[in-house]
Amino acid sequence: MGTHKVSNITDEVQRQNFIKSLLNDMRSLEHMLAHDMFEKGITRFGAELEMALINKQTLKPQNIAMKVIDDMKHPSWLDTELAQFNLELNLTPHVITGNHFEKMEKEIFSYLSKLEKALSKYDSTYILTGILPTIQKFNLTLNNLTPKDRYLALMEAIKALNLHQDFELKIFGIDELFIKHDSPLIEAANTSFQVHLQCDASNYVQQYNTAQTLAAPVMAVGANSPLVFGKRLWHESRIAMFEQALDTRITHDHMREQSTRVSFGKDWLNGSILDIYREDIARFKVLLSTVIEKDSWEQILNGETPDLQALLVHNSTVYRWNRPQFGKDSNGIPHLRIENRVLPAGPTVIDQMANAVFWLGMMKGMSDQYPDVRKQIEFSAIKDNFGRAARFGLEADFTWFKNKKIHVRELILKELLPLAKEGLKSYKVAGSDISKYLGVIKDRVKKKTNGATWILDSYSHLLKNKVSRDETLSVLTHAIMKNQHSNEPVHKWKKADLKDLPEYKPLELKVSEFMQTDLVTAHKSDLITLVAEIMDWRRIRFMPVDDAEGNLDGLVTARLITRHLMNKSANDDTVTLVADLMIKKPITIKPDTSIMDALKIMRKNDISSLPVVQNKVLVGVITETDFLDITSRLLERLHTDVKAK
Repeated sequence: MGTHKVSNITDEVQRQNFIKSLLNDMRSLEHMLAHDMFEKGITRFGAELEMALINKQTLKPQNIAMKVIDDMKHPSWLDTELAQFNLELNLTPHVITGNHFEKMEKEIFSYLSKLEKALSKYDSTYILTGILPTIQKFNLTLNNLTPKDRYLALMEAIKALNLHQDFELKIFGIDELFIKHDSPLIEAANTSFQVHLQCDASNYVQQYNTAQTLAAPVMAVGANSPLVFGKRLWHESRIAMFEQALDTRITHDHMREQSTRVSFGKDWLNGSILDIYREDIARFKVLLSTVIEKDSWEQILNGETPDLQALLVHNSTVYRWNRPQFGKDSNGIPHLRIENRVLPAGPTVIDQMANAVFWLGMMKGMSDQYPDVRKQIEFSAIKDNFGRAARFGLEADFTWFKNKKIHVRELILKELLPLAKEGLKSYKVAGSDISKYLGVIKDRVKKKTNGATWILDSYSHLLKNKVSRDETLSVLTHAIMKNQHSNEPVHKWKKADLKDLPEYKPLELKVSEFMQTDLVTAHKSDLITLVAEIMDWRRIRFMPVDDAEGNLDGLVTARLITRHLMNKSANDDTVTLVADLMIKKPITIKPDTSIMDALKIMRKNDISSLPVVQNKVLVGVITETDFLDITSRLLERLHTDVKAK
């Protein structure tokens, strides 16, 4: 968020005063650039590591972030995130030289060790992964928002900008995700490893354009988010999730172009960092305000370094994948940074560090070899590469310099790794750090395995064993958690297997986590003979009846059809419709009902299926077969455990 002291804008006077301060900050920043007031000659990197908190037994999100921070007495390196099941580590900035990458890796482990001890009190742990496999839509309601004013203010402002309509997700990969959600908190499903690079003001344009060019290959090699709610989508689904979760654009009949607050950008940076801020102020409505403690221009006139509070607040509500950042060190010396928001968290600490080192080395190597990358490649090509990398990861094909078509793995091995190595050498990075982290990237590419491909391969392997979706996601999550503690890079991991989950506990499941959603439905006007044939073809005993809008109208069962046919004479050619036989008011259940309550309802009413309905709309079905599958898996595990003893 940049600053914690933010609030919603309640009237136009407040908005106008904030905008005046914002313009004042822009004037001050322009003055600072013109008078060469920024630190130079030192290249630092820093990072923020986001993570999910999960229960060790259920492997589901655990809303304990505030409790843990309180227990740990609010250490400076630990902070909250939007959701109560997320935390963030703020890592010490280091100069890019020597063995400082290894030092950051050790720092991360030091913090994680302290955090692990605090989490053990709640039978919980952390997990580093772009999108937690076991997270579900119901985990992303505002009930799970971290109870801080700044987060609530942001959520309310975005909802108001969206005219309080639902937010839509439409992501298509191997599977499809096509849902609505009532809150922008859905972006809290994403966790990332945000790497910051300090740049001299004099070469900021060159560095920023280079960062834009390298966003695609570094994301392709580090992709780690292919699953959302059990759906196989993009290799780095965080990109689509974040962009769509905060997309407040409204469709119109005409073709007016609109921008989303989460974006890659529309063109090269040509002037200075001011151009990015100017565009973001021009395009995006001010969402939040803050109390301006010091007038930035007065600070300039008094020979002080301004705080640029208004600019920082507005910048915190616009999410470029390479975001410009202004900051001051403990001595008040100002600097400029590029915040790389492309990289996901995980799969391991060494994998994350390898991604960061690869990017930082490439930034230096490419800048040295290509002083103006705009002369080598069109912006449209790097933007297209970005989309391809998000969708296909290590399987992507790119358009590269001089319009060359190249596969991303070939590009990395033949061109980008050598560039990164030269860049790191010029920074005088220790040879041990270079070989260690770039070696991870090289082996990952050669083995065609990053976090995304490992998850997808493991998911397919588990599905072949006819494991339920929830158990599959639980096995994946447990395997990730186990492998992370070994810190073995992901290309060395074995596929996740059922034995990776010692004990599966489905009793706390909600209906939405195991219901069938791939439904074949009937309509009231359908011939009952057609429905009978379909049920026979698909070997199902129940078929929900819905209308054109998806609302549940009734339920047809094989028993009803059998009775009808038994009572019908051979010479009776009367046309029978679904409406004539269906149960008009079947017993239904809601998605957030627990599995145990669903079982009780079915036993009490002696029924074998339950349509799942949300606001009259049919969203799924559970049957006795679903419970039988869960029971059989538990019995198999029990039998295996007994034999082992």
